[in-house]
Amino acid sequence: MKLIVGKSQNIAGKIKAPPSKSYTHRAIIISALATGNSILKYPLKSEDTVASLESCRLMGCSIREHGKHWLVEGSSGKLKTPSDVLDVKNSGTTLRMMTSVAALAPNYTVFTGDDSLRNRPMQDLLDALQGLGVDAYSTRSNGKPPIVVGGGFNGGSTSIRGNVSSQFISSLLIAGALSQEGISLKVEGDFISRPYVDMTRDVMNKFGVKVEYDENDNYFQVDPQTYQGTDYTIEGDYSSASYLIAAASILEGDLTIQNLFKESKQGDKLILDIAQEMGASIKVRNDEVKVEGSGELQGIDVNLNHAPDLLPTVAALGAVARGRTTISGVEHARLKETDRISTCTQELSRLGVEVQEKKDGMVIKGGAHPGVVKSHGDHRLVMALSLLGLKVGITIENAGVYDVSFPDFPQTMSRLGTSMKLEG
Repeated sequence: MKLIVGKSQNIAGKIKAPPSKSYTHRAIIISALATGNSILKYPLKSEDTVASLESCRLMGCSIREHGKHWLVEGSSGKLKTPSDVLDVKNSGTTLRMMTSVAALAPNYTVFTGDDSLRNRPMQDLLDALQGLGVDAYSTRSNGKPPIVVGGGFNGGSTSIRGNVSSQFISSLLIAGALSQEGISLKVEGDFISRPYVDMTRDVMNKFGVKVEYDENDNYFQVDPQTYQGTDYTIEGDYSSASYLIAAASILEGDLTIQNLFKESKQGDKLILDIAQEMGASIKVRNDEVKVEGSGELQGIDVNLNHAPDLLPTVAALGAVARGRTTISGVEHARLKETDRISTCTQELSRLGVEVQEKKDGMVIKGGAHPGVVKSHGDHRLVMALSLLGLKVGITIENAGVYDVSFPDFPQTMSRLGTSMKLEG
């Protein structure tokens, strides 16, 4: 499937931000572990979040769709061993969070996924779990899926490097609350993407579980506790909204995006500061954001250490801005659905952009031209590259993967006045 993106002059209107993929994952898994029933209001139904939903179902939890809500009957942490291998497709979040959760079930649970997922690193999480009395290992002894997890989560003390994936830390915290002893977790070295762990603690707290955190020593303590079912509303997603914010900055924009909260713990809220520094007008209210653009942007220097998912969006902004944009601090973006530093560099180069790949980022000089680009099977790359099309006109091959996180992205952009059309 191809996405044909035509040059556009304006983007305007009022739109509700898609529900947060990150919050939806966490709410599904935690509500499935809770005592009592929960109503998840306005969750994101996408390929990735359905992987978490189906994993919880296959481990014995009842989750029913009711209109725009999901009704979850909590398991009180008493999970069943799946009758077959759990295929989580391309959802790294599902894999990583459910790996620790699987230790709460009896016997052995096996996780696998698509080709991309089977190349995602897992050894740091497996080592940390083994330090907590969990039998967890890679079937190929290479630290990558397929992964086998044995039942029985004693708890205790362990440590983990903080510079590979914050999802490892979230996984340990979520399941650690239901371990026999609770867990003490020391994060060693750089602590990347910490806002994502803040999000995890926020959802855990909403379901009645407290996590102590010593910021000076990067030390977490979770005592044995019980999640309590509750009604929980999923907030809007700054990651998905970043494409809307960027589009309104690139074009002559007058766009209001609802369901984006001023006090959100999402790290990708940084896109507001980035767009404003590059030249857009940003007005933030309690639960919505107004973006006004003139179509003229200036390159900036930005560190994305705590917001790696913004890399493709910021790279696209830099490719149409005046001057130079330098992105740094985001080496961990190489461990996403694709090596996003490499794939962004390749595709921007196809469009005539002067771009230099760095170990932890990119240096981009604006000047995109029309052309044909590839998605590399990465949803964020599709949506970011489409932003360039709004300025110069492009075709994106294998574009249907955007539905991993933003299922109606082309339709939404078309309703707001831009030119996007799916073919094939």
